[in-house]
Amino acid sequence: MKRFLLILTLVFSTLAAFSQKASGPVKVELWAHGAPNSNGDARDTAQVFVYFPAANNNTGKAVVICPGGGYSHLSMKNEGHDWAEFFQGQGITAVVLKYRMPHQNPLVPISDAEAAMKLVRANASKWGVKTNQVGIMGFSAGGHLASTIATQSRGQAKPDFQILFYPVISMVEGLTHQGSLENFLGKRSPRRMQRQYCSDVQVSRVTPRAFICLADDDQAVLPANGASYYMELYKHDVPATFHVYPKGGHGFGFRQSFPYHLEMVLELKAWLQSF
Repeated sequence: MKRFLLILTLVFSTLAAFSQKASGPVKVELWAHGAPNSNGDARDTAQVFVYFPAANNNTGKAVVICPGGGYSHLSMKNEGHDWAEFFQGQGITAVVLKYRMPHQNPLVPISDAEAAMKLVRANASKWGVKTNQVGIMGFSAGGHLASTIATQSRGQAKPDFQILFYPVISMVEGLTHQGSLENFLGKRSPRRMQRQYCSDVQVSRVTPRAFICLADDDQAVLPANGASYYMELYKHDVPATFHVYPKGGHGFGFRQSFPYHLEMVLELKAWLQSF
């Protein structure tokens, strides 16, 4: 009965949010005059897809979404476009980022994510976004990218909040996702560089608030990644919420087949409304 009532609540809130038609996506090439740190592959381009909420439901918040894929490909639908429609319903402008693959050069995806953050703030007045309400979201390797931006970027590229789903946090062998490490830094990357891109090590008191969720039975990215990040946020007095679901594995994204999809959506919705 409780679950049925939760479903009704979600359905009615979604219908109300779309009382006026939301728009999008609008595709924008991220680098109009040549991308920095290019690997020379003209097919590997960075783009954003902007989803605007209905005018009568716009909260002024925006979120840049970084899909996962082990830094070798991108899960654009399940960890990108499907989520964008959810955010529209919450009155939040969603910006799905198609970032370039690093090919062992970490500055490639980092420069794309920072450019996307700056793009949102540069267009804040036109897009109906508040410049102090721009967050970043990431899944798996995209969660590593998002947490890297959250802990290391500055100025207009620094997010005001972060949402991480089953994130890769560590770049240390044995704890990291090996494929993400090798694609991001290379197979024989020095220890100091691995440590530089361990997001838990980079947490400070100015790291933005966080929502973290994962499944306890994740065999692809060890749950210790998310747990370690949460503990560092806690130690540094950064507001954070950490949800561990009993099962669901890795890569559930927005799939409704995920056993805790409804609970996850409602918990995220409540968190977004809390600040």
